[in-house]
Order: sequence, then structure tokens, then C-alpha cells
Amino acid sequence: MRILIAEAEHRHYAELLQQQAPELQLISAADPAELRSHAAECPVWLGQPDLLAELLRTGARPQWLQSTWAGITPLLAADLPRDYRLTRAVGIFGQVMAEYVLCHLLAHQRELFARLAAQVEQRWDNRLPQSLNGRRVLIVGVGEIGLAVAQFLAPFGVELRGIASQPRHLAPFLEVAALADLPRLAAEADYLINLLPDTPATQNIYNAALFTQLKPTALLINAGRGSAVVDQELCQALEQGLLAGAVLDVCRQEPLPAGHPFWTTRHLLLTGHSAAPTDPSLLVQLFVQNLKRWQRGEVLRGEVDFNKGY
Repeated sequence: MRILIAEAEHRHYAELLQQQAPELQLISAADPAELRSHAAECPVWLGQPDLLAELLRTGARPQWLQSTWAGITPLLAADLPRDYRLTRAVGIFGQVMAEYVLCHLLAHQRELFARLAAQVEQRWDNRLPQSLNGRRVLIVGVGEIGLAVAQFLAPFGVELRGIASQPRHLAPFLEVAALADLPRLAAEADYLINLLPDTPATQNIYNAALFTQLKPTALLINAGRGSAVVDQELCQALEQGLLAGAVLDVCRQEPLPAGHPFWTTRHLLLTGHSAAPTDPSLLVQLFVQNLKRWQRGEVLRGEVDFNKGY
């Protein structure tokens, strides 16, 4: 079977796949023209959504496409076909995303950047920090990654609440409510963590109206999608002290253009879409497992419902 690999790290993916499934015929290249010339003869595609979206625009079509990203937004563009099976990367980001979130919770709780500023100014700062224990954490997006983050944070004694498409009972959360309850739960949160995908329902939900509900000591972490945040309204809220800070891993436009207000807004940290990078070895394991399912006509892990957008 021929597998098309369209990835920035295509050689590494090809090596890992060859080790796990030597019977596969792999087509991988950095040259888009070479990929286009082979696309039609490969029933299965593996790679990053932005590159594969361009292949789809040439008229070629896979039977099944495995994304190496958790997000598949480029493949949902209105001008692209949807008559193929699409799976996103699942089961490989929980640990690394949880580490990212915990890193910034601790940095904020321990006032790490304020202490660095004090050191630069040669000013002794002996304020005593408080513990994460008892802090209220709201995870917006209680999917596989959100649940993994919650399980990672639970031993630190935080109070966990979540937002999902539908209310549900799910340990270790004290409450999981619907998106309509975001203002209520956000108003009580010390830490507001967005992990939502990009769908029409999740766009622009972090806006001026919501920011007025937050505690002035709250921290917003967005590791979901940049479209969830209204940029200028977040900057204004930070300047007005409506929340204590924001950590943004994702932006509406990436890379962030020069002159964007995010670069200079106080109490805003950019982390350059680095929160949860794909581990190629884990992704290849997922792909090989899904390939066996696909060959047997079974349900695939991470299969996307085009109508839902995830």
C-alpha cells in the first residue's frame, strides 16, 4: 500500500514508519510538485493539515487522511472537499499539554516574572507566595486533552471545574457545565484555561463582556485556538486590570505580525504555539494502529465529524 507523507519532518516520519511497517510503500518529499505527482495514486495520506489542504485543492483525494496535528482547521475550509475519512491526532498530547499548563500556573502563583523584574532592578523581593492548593481552575474544553490536564493538576489540590458541549459528571471535576455557563464559572475562576477547538460556537467567546466578569487576580491561558479570543478586547482588559494576566500559545494569525498589540501589552506572555508539539514516534504508533482499523473497516481513533468540525 502506498502512503503519502506531507510533513515538515517527512524523513523522520518515513524512517519511523518503515521501522514499524516495512511492508508499506512510502512517498515523502519536501517538494510540493513531487507530492502532487503522486497524490492520486496514494489512498492514504499522513501529514500536517496546511500542506495537505493544498494537495486537496489540486483535485487529488485520499480515501483516508491522518493529521499529525490535533487541530484540523485548514482542512475545514469551505472550498475543500469532505468526501473522505479524516482523523486528527489524539491520545498523544495530554502529558505535554498538562506540563505546559502546570508550568504557567506555578509561574503565576510564585510570581516568577515579578521576581525576575526585581532582580533586574537589583531590588530584594521577599513577598511570600501562596500555594496552588484551593485555587479554582476552570478548563474550557473537557475533551481528551482537557481531562488529561485535569488529572495532572488534581494532586495539587486545586478545585477543578470544566466546560464541555454538554453538562456531565466526570471525575476529577467538581462540575462540568455547558458553554452557556462559561460566564458563571469564569467569574469564580483563579485560572481560566482554554483548550477548545475552532468551531463557530467557540469563536470570540473571550470578549469584553466576559472579561468584566473575571476576578482581577485571574490568569487566562489560551492553548486552544486563537479565534476564541477577541484580541483588542483582551488587550484593553489587561490594561484596565480586569484580569491579572494572559498566556497565549495560539493567535488568530501565526506567526503574529509585527505591530500587533499582543507584542507590547503588559502582563501578556506569548509562547509561540509550542504548548503541545507532536511527538513523531507517538503519532506513528497511532497511525499504524489506525491503519489496521481502516483496513478492517473499523472505527478510527480521532475520526472527525465534518459537521461538528472536530
